Amino acid sequence: MTSLSDIHEEYDFLDADDRYRLLIDLGRALEPMPDALKTDATLVRGCSASVWVYPAAQADGTLHFLADSNAAITKGIIALVLTAVQDKHAADILALDIEGALAPFDLKNQLSSNRTQGIPNMIALIRDTAKRLAGQA
Repeated sequence: MTSLSDIHEEYDFLDADDRYRLLIDLGRALEPMPDALKTDATLVRGCSASVWVYPAAQADGTLHFLADSNAAITKGIIALVLTAVQDKHAADILALDIEGALAPFDLKNQLSSNRTQGIPNMIALIRDTAKRLAGQA
């Protein structure tokens, strides 16, 4: 999996249109989420587009997330968030400053507020899942 710093390095050199294309490409590369997992229980509230996130605890104690959206750029934003947390242990996710890891992308200034308004809710869902698995809920 590509790191956020590698993605940012490419993102930083692109103009606005190419940044959109990069986000769309990242979204297309997400692991497919089965339609059966796209339920009200996995729907992230507060997003202008439909966003689903399904967390799964792995046998090795890491968290693996499946996620999808009905909007291509939103799906790319999801891919950025998942790049920061995918297949990490719950304690490592809780220790991670996810917002800080995404800050170099300056998404709030690069994209419309409709596209970014659900990011905090998605991050909260990821943290809540990590807290439950780490026994901190």
